[in-house]
Amino acid sequence: MRRVLVLLVAVLVLGGVALGVVLHAAGRAAEKDRPRAGGPQVRSGEVVLGAAGRDVFRNMAWGPHRDEIASVDARDPSGPRTASGVRCLRFHSAGGTGICLRSVRRGLRDAYRAVVLDARLRERSRYDLAGVPSRARVAPGGRVAAWTVFVGGDSYAGGSFSTRTSILDIRSGELDRNIETYRLVLDGHPHRAADLNVWGVTFADDDRFYATAATGGRTYLVAGDRGTRTLRSVHANVECPSLSPDGTRIAYKKRVAGASSDAPWRLYVLDLRSGRETATAERRNLDDQAVWRDARTLVYSLPGDYGSDLWTVPADGSGTPRVLMEAALVPVFGE
Repeated sequence: MRRVLVLLVAVLVLGGVALGVVLHAAGRAAEKDRPRAGGPQVRSGEVVLGAAGRDVFRNMAWGPHRDEIASVDARDPSGPRTASGVRCLRFHSAGGTGICLRSVRRGLRDAYRAVVLDARLRERSRYDLAGVPSRARVAPGGRVAAWTVFVGGDSYAGGSFSTRTSILDIRSGELDRNIETYRLVLDGHPHRAADLNVWGVTFADDDRFYATAATGGRTYLVAGDRGTRTLRSVHANVECPSLSPDGTRIAYKKRVAGASSDAPWRLYVLDLRSGRETATAERRNLDDQAVWRDARTLVYSLPGDYGSDLWTVPADGSGTPRVLMEAALVPVFGE
């Protein structure tokens, strides 16, 4: 009888412990879905691309609206947010057109899709992706889009990765699935290589763009032309370029000597006419494709309490970095 009582007590104790673990885990999950004290205020509503005085971005604040495309008053980036209900891992827009790279569940694994959106974030067309979303851009007129995915590896920091970059003519539906098939001219000479990777498109117009090309252990800024299907090297040691609004400068990640192989990049600006490089005041490692808030100011993401915060710094090397927006990623300004 005593053994039965001991066994019964043990079962009850273990059951209580298990229940406590489950309730604690559930409490942590619920806490994760609640906005943090002092965190951004987010509410459901309509988000319209190109709306005057509104900045658009991916909301990273914990809660039911995490990963949704949201907007905020451009004069008050820390103010209340309006969340659209449209979830994207990577996003960009221009000319009233959005490109959304998202995860879609297929059985027991994730797959990924590029979705073209109109100004009210309604789906216009969709395209299956060959890998994990990395970068997305829309040309200024909203008629051409590009995206990059990882098809092997998951980081630009090491050498063991492979990318695929596609360019879509939204009007015609014509899709260049892999612009590595373009003819590469490196330092004035045609160059063919099995190890070529191209990523991080930034558009000048519907036909002309810049991107990063990597081959032989080096990276290059290349100027691309959709009409001639060519890529021509412009400058070495440039990754994830972003063209300024006036088309004269490139903001980019530069690998710097002496930095850790896991954190090798700093934020620079290249003058396309003179070839002069300017280091910005941001001295921390940067793994992002920066955007231009205006002709003088860069915005980029760094790790934060919610996964990502947006920071800003002058493009001319002056000033100091400062937080622009907490819990945010892939912003769009000046639509």
